[in-house]
Amino acid sequence: MGKFRKDSGKEVPAINTSALPDIVFMLLFFFMVSTTMKEVTLKVTIKIPEATEIKKLEKKSLVSYIYVGEPQKSFAKLLGTEPRIQLNDQFANVSDIGDYIETERQKRDEKEVPLMTTSLKVDENTKMGIVTDIKQELRKVSALKINYSTRKAAE
Repeated sequence: MGKFRKDSGKEVPAINTSALPDIVFMLLFFFMVSTTMKEVTLKVTIKIPEATEIKKLEKKSLVSYIYVGEPQKSFAKLLGTEPRIQLNDQFANVSDIGDYIETERQKRDEKEVPLMTTSLKVDENTKMGIVTDIKQELRKVSALKINYSTRKAAE
């Protein structure tokens, strides 16, 4: 029978790391392409109402959002608990909506302006009076394509 012996004099060769930078950059590129950045920091609390008949928006790049809800706890001391309007990252009044829509239109190409949609993300406990006021302001600036953001109702 043969005798098995270990050669303790041999060293393990070093691992080849020449391809490591390529792999790291491929992963970095993948995450840069597939990740979306958060556009707006919500300062209002929104629990979107449920609906049965919903339709997805075609081009989300042509959508301007108006958020309505109670201010978050960190802002409640200053602003109270009444529902507030948030445009981008700032609290606003109903009278500021016209300027907001005009600014959003100026950001877009002239051909895209008629295709723009205004999406209302309104908390389900908000009274309809503030929503009606917002709709009246949108009519004044001819922003007539309005979308109500909802979530699908559980069946």
